[in-house]
Amino acid sequence: MKKTWKQHLQQSICTLDEFQRRFPQAPIDATACQTFPMRITPYYLGLIRTFDFSDPIYAQCVPQSAELKTPHWLTEDPLAEHAQQPVPGLIQRYPDRVLLITTGQCAVRCRHCMRKRLTKREMNAADHRVQERWIAYLHAHPEIRDVLVSGGDPLLLPEKNLFALLCAIRTVPSVEIIRIATRIPVTLPMRITKTLAQRLAAFSPLYINTHFNHPVEVTPEAAHALKLLADAGLPLGNQTVLLKGINDAPETIETLCRLLLKHRVRPYYLFQCDLVEGTEHFRTPLETGLGIMSYLRGRLSGLGIPHFALDTPENGKIELVPNAILSRTSKSTLLRTSNNKTIHYPEPAP
Repeated sequence: MKKTWKQHLQQSICTLDEFQRRFPQAPIDATACQTFPMRITPYYLGLIRTFDFSDPIYAQCVPQSAELKTPHWLTEDPLAEHAQQPVPGLIQRYPDRVLLITTGQCAVRCRHCMRKRLTKREMNAADHRVQERWIAYLHAHPEIRDVLVSGGDPLLLPEKNLFALLCAIRTVPSVEIIRIATRIPVTLPMRITKTLAQRLAAFSPLYINTHFNHPVEVTPEAAHALKLLADAGLPLGNQTVLLKGINDAPETIETLCRLLLKHRVRPYYLFQCDLVEGTEHFRTPLETGLGIMSYLRGRLSGLGIPHFALDTPENGKIELVPNAILSRTSKSTLLRTSNNKTIHYPEPAP
């Protein structure tokens, strides 16, 4: 009999001793594990093909010594989220939207997580008093039209708590859109059921943003979870983090984007890795991402091409694009095409 999602959570590997007992020859760093604790579901563990850091799944979930190399430009809170909370757990960086940190718990503790400060302590779910303050803030600020429910992973909340929060958000007349950020379709896809998907769809317009980083993660189980969500009428988007040695080859991102589109998921963002402690070994030069975007332009339809972006604490997301404009005059503009040719585009006559 297949394990339930709760059994997968209960049987997750969370300690160094447990990991070494099961995989005595596999590399893991004890100090990194103590500094940034791990959690790996049996399902996600089953996606590992080679038990070393050359494997894209292994490298995303197993502590390694490189995490202890922390240059001064890496911090615990790279996006200054703590300073952008008018009430605890509610982050507002843009005038028209807020993010709610509902819990610090995740099915898998990703080694590149930008909120390690929460997940390494497994911050408890926000209680009803905190949530009441969120709703009061939303009522008091009608300019807020978009609420992102995040964490940790909100789909690990008890359903009673999750739907109570969604109901409360829907009492705010000015809120037009609700989004849920979750990695559950990737790390614990059996959590997604037809009933859950249909209950979520009742809060439409509600969008699901998930987080596939590598084609290996798009398994039959993950595809089934995505189908349940899409069949319920929920728009699906994906946010990928660019990670050195994992998905920084253009062909890898192209394959991932094609798979996502096949399963009705819009590739939404390709993020430059945040400046969070313990992730220097994952970071790529900006030129790598720009090269990937140039590569995708001639090979994928616009529907399958994500926005390449860098997130910043004070100015939000900055979209980075390859420079197509080479020179300009009043009469014409010299452009570089996706296949690296140059063309002159005539400007309108005065």
